[in-house]
Amino acid sequence: MTTPDAPVRAPALEMRGITKRYPGVTANDHIDLDVRPGEIHALLGENGAGKTTLMNILYGLARPDEGAILLDGQEVNISGPSDAIARGINMVHQHFMLVPVFSIAENILLGEETMAGPIFLDRREARRGIVELGRRFGFEIDPDLRVGSLSVGWQQRVEILKALYRDAKILVLDEPTAVLTPQETEEIFAVLRRLAAEGHSIVFISHKLYEVLEIADRITVIRRGKVVGQRLPAETDEDDLAELMVGRGVQLTVDRGESHPADVAVRLEGLEVKDDRGSIAVRGVDLEVRSGEILGIAGVAGNGQDELVEAIVGLRHAAGGRIGLQGADITHASPRRINEAGVAYVPADRHRFGLVLSFPVADNLVLTDYYRRPYARGFIRNDEAIEATAEERIREYDVRTPSADVRAGTLSGGNQQKLVVARELSRDLKLLVLDQPTRGLDVGSIEFIHRQAIAKRDAGTAILLVSAELDEILELSDRIAVMYRGRIVAVRDGRTADKNEIGLLMATGGEARSPAAAIGPAV
Repeated sequence: MTTPDAPVRAPALEMRGITKRYPGVTANDHIDLDVRPGEIHALLGENGAGKTTLMNILYGLARPDEGAILLDGQEVNISGPSDAIARGINMVHQHFMLVPVFSIAENILLGEETMAGPIFLDRREARRGIVELGRRFGFEIDPDLRVGSLSVGWQQRVEILKALYRDAKILVLDEPTAVLTPQETEEIFAVLRRLAAEGHSIVFISHKLYEVLEIADRITVIRRGKVVGQRLPAETDEDDLAELMVGRGVQLTVDRGESHPADVAVRLEGLEVKDDRGSIAVRGVDLEVRSGEILGIAGVAGNGQDELVEAIVGLRHAAGGRIGLQGADITHASPRRINEAGVAYVPADRHRFGLVLSFPVADNLVLTDYYRRPYARGFIRNDEAIEATAEERIREYDVRTPSADVRAGTLSGGNQQKLVVARELSRDLKLLVLDQPTRGLDVGSIEFIHRQAIAKRDAGTAILLVSAELDEILELSDRIAVMYRGRIVAVRDGRTADKNEIGLLMATGGEARSPAAAIGPAV
């Protein structure tokens, strides 16, 4: 506790009156934020609230129109990421910036090589420093392991070590637990607490409110470019934070009600699928999804879920086995034929598989139907029908866009996801495949998408839900199948499933592992 005569230590970081304007929108509107030495400061807000813009300004990826940044009480000008890193600011992005074929040491040293001379890299000294740094923060690490062989939790550690190797004093973590199991999350939290205890300042960005309440010392909430509140975890709860973020009460757990499963809509029999390297990623999977139920696939990323989903929707050829849709064999059908058969797909990567970012919102809303009536007659587009459908879906699915004519790439991530959901759910379906449908979304968008999924289930659609968010699997699924190393290792009732058991199955497949195995291959 500070005594009256003791000097008051300046915040490690202050952002004063930060304002950033883009055409038609003020992304940051006179935002004030301060982070103290040794503090974990959570930054909350909806998608599009201005968090990313604010952190991009701190990291030198954007320039503010107004405002100042102070480090240890001194105003600084940050001209780019290299300038930010030199000043002790580093950012761990939601999507890892690692090279899978490189070793841990090579990834950490990339761009920061310690040279023994003008040509050769001093690998021995670098390895020693990396090992010592890992031990300092509580985990043993083999710097020669290839990053692509690591579990997701250990890749997150490598990202943090990479920042610490650059002597980061202020660390920005963007959704650091988005794809981690509960056990891996606790391990990362232990690392963060050690960092804070050593005096590092941490900005923690997350949409998982319960995690924010567990790890943060203070919480700042941004809504529509402005700071709307600051809270101490002991003086708030999830409902209060959600209302601050969205501006209204939010139902954090949507009531899924009773499901009424009917006949089998999709049957997988001995399905085998290869990954991009030609290795078998899905190994003899037998699975059924019934009309009127949500079957959740739980698993750590990289255990065959992507290949499974892509085979079902026609984006990847099956190497063996059979995929049946209400009795019809669609194992080797084209994506268009599968779509026309009544299968909708909300992909994990909306930029790669879900949208054409350079196309207008209206065109993206008819991407799967543009060649059919009423949107086309032969080779002639019906622009009026496309425009009318776009306006209706924008309104129904609350897509926040200035108009249907703007490019999809100009929308926030949450509104891009709503765009995909609006297109895929606005028709009669036999099967809806939801792959990471709420990754990186705010609580308001999550609530909306969950309600839409339940409504489709209740209308009789079979739903296959793949998510790295275990809470999402537990909240929505009528049945849960756990996938580990390409196999289904367990199926549980969604209403009675135990979170810790599912998390353990995700991490080990039900096999006992030694502590050293935690750094081993993920698949």
